[in-house]
Amino acid sequence: MSRGKDARMARRAAQFAKFRMTELNLIPLVDTFVSIVFFALTTATVGEMSPVVPGVRLPTAGVGVVALSQLTLGIGAQVTLSGHPLMNTLDAARAKSDDPGQPLIIPPLFSALKLSSDSIRRAKATPKDSSLDTPLAIQGDSSMHYDLLARVMQTARMAGFKNISLQVNKTGTATAVTTVPAVPGTPGAP
Repeated sequence: MSRGKDARMARRAAQFAKFRMTELNLIPLVDTFVSIVFFALTTATVGEMSPVVPGVRLPTAGVGVVALSQLTLGIGAQVTLSGHPLMNTLDAARAKSDDPGQPLIIPPLFSALKLSSDSIRRAKATPKDSSLDTPLAIQGDSSMHYDLLARVMQTARMAGFKNISLQVNKTGTATAVTTVPAVPGTPGAP
């Protein structure tokens, strides 16, 4: 070849050197996308975890833990345990305790909660008079009086439930149910 032709080829090679095929390693890119998808799926909210008892309008709150599966006590027009009506709320408020040492106990509610706690103890093979770790969520109507709430919580404690929480609607979303620990010393309680 001639010297001119060699020089031309060298110039062209220098001009088009930037267009040469380079190796593209896709493995780090795929790993990054897999990590993003993994974290997106594991941290995504599933939505409402616990159905709201019919006839109960929950109050709202800005903080708390998303409700998990638990025993639910609804207090609206009626007092219900896991969706089964127990008694009228007015009758619960008027009920007199049959134990002079525990004036806050609501006898019909205590009987139902004691029956539930005993069946949970039998299923988990725990001692008869031990406190239960099974959570009891109280879904109280936003117009419920605090004295009735105090009586319901004391009745639940005396029936053997130590993990009591109150459920409220999360501020900003009407369908999300949030569980706020109601008993000091429980996980997540202030």
